[in-house]
Amino acid sequence: MTRPGRLDGRSCLIVGGTGGIGLATASRFLAEGARVVVSGRSSQEADAALALLAPIGPSWAEAADASDEDAVASLFDRAASRLGGRLDILVHVAGISGRRFGDGPLHECSAEGWDAVLSVNARGVFLTNRAAVRRMLAQEPDDRGIRGAVVNLGSVSGWSWSPTYFGTYAYAASKAAVLAMTQQAAARYAPDRIRFNAVAPALIQTPMSARACTDPDILAYLATKQPLSSSPGTPDDVAEAILFLAEPSSRFVTGVILPVDGGWCVSEGQHPSHHD
Repeated sequence: MTRPGRLDGRSCLIVGGTGGIGLATASRFLAEGARVVVSGRSSQEADAALALLAPIGPSWAEAADASDEDAVASLFDRAASRLGGRLDILVHVAGISGRRFGDGPLHECSAEGWDAVLSVNARGVFLTNRAAVRRMLAQEPDDRGIRGAVVNLGSVSGWSWSPTYFGTYAYAASKAAVLAMTQQAAARYAPDRIRFNAVAPALIQTPMSARACTDPDILAYLATKQPLSSSPGTPDDVAEAILFLAEPSSRFVTGVILPVDGGWCVSEGQHPSHHD
């Protein structure tokens, strides 16, 4: 007998699903029987992602700016149309690092950098989570008694800091906001049978982290800071954690912040350049 997929029959929207962790999550969801809509910032990103996802399973790709209220409303309408009117799972991955906008240590962080990062990383989660919960409140519980599940992408930078190599002030604040919003929503909507959880990765090999992942000092630092691999993690590592939090079998899990960090949060980490 063929074992049913962990997401058989589930309708999913992955915001920021056209690359990196989001694309890996979309692939994993499709392999487990889900129907998936992914969104990216541009139609080019959406088209490229769809070319990779369509052979795996029923998938659609949309272009949308997750920090724009009208664009988010339109995205959810289009996704609902694609998915038959029901949204079982929202995964919000979209975000920026912000260095090129002026983010950095507090004494160097510009107001423009602060606004740019918070408007995408915090405002985007607020807008998509609000749109999701409004739809989920209006739909009937599924066969596990759950109206919907939301998984947000946080970061260990929200509470476990590494100022020598990862000292961006606005980014840390934005990811701490994501974690707080996730847990506040989990508390408020548990009686409505809507689950909110978050994953908090450490350094993962993605296009956004290319600078850090090619820096010799940072790679040497990871040998003791992420000792499970002594290197950056992979998008698939994070996708597996997102799948766990999103799948129906986790119906009794809400308000969780799950580090996916190779040991980051429990390891001191040595700075080789400090011992020259």
